[in-house]
Amino acid sequence: MRTKPKSIVTIGGGSGQYTLLSGLRDLPGINLTAIVSMADSGGSTGILRGELGALPAGDVLKCILAMSPMRDVAHELLLKRFSKSERLRNHNAGNMLLTMLSEYAGSFPEGIQALAEILNVRGAILPVTTDKVTLVAELANGQRVFGEAAIDVPRHLERANISSVFLVPHHGEDVTVHLPVIDAIINADIILLGPGDLYTSIIPNLLVEGLAEALNFAKAKKYFVSNIMTKFGETQGYMLEGYVNSVERYMGSKLDGILYNNTRPSDEALKRYAAQHAEFVDVANMALLQQRLDVRNVPLLDETGGVVRHSGAALADAIQQLVAELDTKMAG
Repeated sequence: MRTKPKSIVTIGGGSGQYTLLSGLRDLPGINLTAIVSMADSGGSTGILRGELGALPAGDVLKCILAMSPMRDVAHELLLKRFSKSERLRNHNAGNMLLTMLSEYAGSFPEGIQALAEILNVRGAILPVTTDKVTLVAELANGQRVFGEAAIDVPRHLERANISSVFLVPHHGEDVTVHLPVIDAIINADIILLGPGDLYTSIIPNLLVEGLAEALNFAKAKKYFVSNIMTKFGETQGYMLEGYVNSVERYMGSKLDGILYNNTRPSDEALKRYAAQHAEFVDVANMALLQQRLDVRNVPLLDETGGVVRHSGAALADAIQQLVAELDTKMAG
């Protein structure tokens, strides 16, 4: 008997979500939905936000490219930056196209759907909210940092640790979840949070009113895809337990499991990252963590080109194993 396709929902943003979706895109027997943070404020996205009041296109564009069967060609075309026009300089073609499609279609979600249709995207891509927001980080010393880009790239080496983050709406009093996001979460079989920068890509989704409540109500298995390296200005000094505690704090509920990379990068890579005040994410007490969570201790490292990142193929293998186990349990 053929099993019903499993619904997998990813929650995140940035290059981490791109890598995950690139791996999951071609898995058989799954329906894929990406829920994307709307807190991005850097680069071309930040300029479009400031000048046109547009919702941030950059992370959504990455998801569209990752889930398109024409990924390689589309990647080359849509991420190409303009250089000859003074007005267009620093923008890429994809961000401009998505912004213009959204303007003409009348909404950002419809613009996303239109570009996804052009590129034959397999699956759904949903902004976590259609409200315009600014991400704010409160530091341990009481200072506040405004905007995802400023939080993401600290200006000073002595910056204090982040103690909390919150969203400030540009209009009105609330930042509410885009309603199709609730449907996707409630109907999901597996929900994957991450990989990505903890406080600027993952947690901003959990700050949107209605998202954490939906996760708490969902019957899906919820897994955190752990970071491989810490990031200065966000998670310096964090071990795996610190990431898990932060995610669960903002979820307001418990995870079911973790996908943890157990392969240390090369000494050369560790030295390069140490110069950026980044370290390998280690575990304080694996046995204790495994008492309450399904910790998938698997090799997820890709060090191609000297950059430490997750392997999309390895993530897909680990998640395919999860899907197979879920099928077996349902059959039993």
